[in-house]
Amino acid sequence: QSQLVESGGGLVQPGGSLRLSCAASGFTSDYYAIGWFRQAPGKEREGVSYISSSGAITNYADSVKGRFAISRDIAENTVYLQMNSLKPEDTAVYYCAAGRWGPLFYTGRYFDAALYSYWGQGTQVTVSS
Repeated sequence: QSQLVESGGGLVQPGGSLRLSCAASGFTSDYYAIGWFRQAPGKEREGVSYISSSGAITNYADSVKGRFAISRDIAENTVYLQMNSLKPEDTAVYYCAAGRWGPLFYTGRYFDAALYSYWGQGTQVTVSS
């Protein structure tokens, strides 16, 4: 059974850090990019970051550039999202998703949720004092 499992969410004070993990199983992730999305209450889901199947290409939403870092351990089939200098506006449920790198690359629609085939269940991140 193909699945993604996120972990690492929690409650943190503004300025703090968290590291989210996304563990993939049941499918060959060699051809899949991993994207992180988030959804805050009352807001639409937005793309946060993605990493290519090889791990060589990464990108970030403007709102998190310079604060978040995505990485990939191919041997462990796990992707990480290191989140630093967290702000209250980062509060959301964070989801990881897997999408075939080819269509993402050729369309350029890296944060188009419709191009992602597998989704995790989400992990809550709350930034509050």
